[in-house]
Amino acid sequence: MSMRLSKLFGMDVYTTDGEYKGKVYDIVINLEKGKLETITTEPLKAKTKQEAKKILSEKSIPYRNVKSAKDIVVVLGKNMPVQREEQ
Repeated sequence: MSMRLSKLFGMDVYTTDGEYKGKVYDIVINLEKGKLETITTEPLKAKTKQEAKKILSEKSIPYRNVKSAKDIVVVLGKNMPVQREEQ
């Protein structure tokens, strides 16, 4: 299944445990690998480097943890094993 990247923006994000995490605000893309890396639930309009790091560490989800994206984005919950990135 394919989907336009622009459709993800503004979607609600829930965990597999049913916990609401926020809305998709920004998407970080690794252009070298051609892969989506991270989705953030807060805009990446940081004024300082520390602010940007805080958003990326506390308000973002690795895209490898996204299980489904159709009407909402479903990501792995706290009790689910984290997906390891393939090399």
